[in-house]
Amino acid sequence: MERKLDKDFITWLSHKKGEDDKMLEFRLKSFAMFEKLDNPSFGPKINLDFANINYYKSDTAKVTDKWDDVKGEIKDTFKSLGVIDAEEKYLDGVSNQYESEVVYHHNKTDKEIIFMSTDDALKKYPELFYKYFNHLVNYAENKYTALNGALWSGGSFIYIPPHTHLDRPLQSYFRIDSESLGQFERTIIIVDDDSSLEYIEGCTAKSYSTSSLHAGVVEIYVGKNARCRYSTIQNWSTDVYNLVTKRAIVEENGVMEWVDGNIGSQVTMKYPSCILKGDNAVGNSLSIAYAKENQALDAGAKMIHLGKNTKSNIISKSIAEKGGISNYRGMVKITKEATNSLAKVKCDTLILDDVSSSNTYPKNILENESSILEHEATISKVSEEKLNYLMSKGLSEDKCKELLIMGFIADFKKELPMEYAVELNRLIKD
Repeated sequence: MERKLDKDFITWLSHKKGEDDKMLEFRLKSFAMFEKLDNPSFGPKINLDFANINYYKSDTAKVTDKWDDVKGEIKDTFKSLGVIDAEEKYLDGVSNQYESEVVYHHNKTDKEIIFMSTDDALKKYPELFYKYFNHLVNYAENKYTALNGALWSGGSFIYIPPHTHLDRPLQSYFRIDSESLGQFERTIIIVDDDSSLEYIEGCTAKSYSTSSLHAGVVEIYVGKNARCRYSTIQNWSTDVYNLVTKRAIVEENGVMEWVDGNIGSQVTMKYPSCILKGDNAVGNSLSIAYAKENQALDAGAKMIHLGKNTKSNIISKSIAEKGGISNYRGMVKITKEATNSLAKVKCDTLILDDVSSSNTYPKNILENESSILEHEATISKVSEEKLNYLMSKGLSEDKCKELLIMGFIADFKKELPMEYAVELNRLIKD
């Protein structure tokens, strides 16, 4: 199939997936919006050649729950990433996406949950699927939500019924191995009343000289007295544009937690969001962005307070070295009706040399007098004096920087599952 992105390609893709007419109509409507919209007017510059992107690639006929049935090359890739070992030791279920499709999915828990690829959920649970699809992140929000709407493929669909608590996390892992590939997974998570879920996401790609695109969409619904934690370590190669929209809506007494690590990619624009709809709802975001040479990471969080007595907490850690750009961009809005609410934002920046930069772009809106909104920002620069002092104790310059970075992100590491904290250590040392 040729790479040209047009209505015929989208129709072909929808028919290949065996979708209903309603989804084909949605895809075509999204594509029309994509053609109308411009790139975002803020953040890093996006230099994508849409004519040179392969918008769909699948190396397998269908998803399997048997590891031995996965193709040898794909199996070796995920094995080398440690994904399968993690499944055996730490997880209640795993979903692995290779290129454009989920290739392996295994639900290990015996609890009555739904955990499958989003494509399968459309076919097996169409009423439940359409109840939540495109209601929290609308296809017309920006150029890349529209592109995802037109081309979405893969991703995880999770439904946790009321009064259900999993013993261990569920995980999805996304891998790009092809040059100039576009990956457009769509993840939908529903944590119903009085339930809880911990979900982990990993992302990697091979490095090429031409750009690839990852434009995912995540919609999360947290019910009354429910809790969801979504942890991500993004380690895309530095030829990937990572342009992702993630949003959660939280009902009364619910809790949503984003733990978000950004290590790789050429450009990242990602701002996990919480809409605190119910009274006493809580939203937390803890993130790091570590930018090196030829990287521009524009990350942060958004918190919208609608219910009374709601609370939000944003902690953002930014690190820049070797000419990298690591920015925080976020928004907190406490509406007139969200009385007696509390929001805190803390942005910490560590700059490791004289050629790197980091900026903070906050937008804070407080619309009632009974609520409190706090914002704090700090910037630390590793000076020659500090390095010389540490090196005088017998440490190399690289080891000194490593110690400073590990101390700087200690709070973030504590919130990660053990195997991801170990992986983060390795990535930073590399």
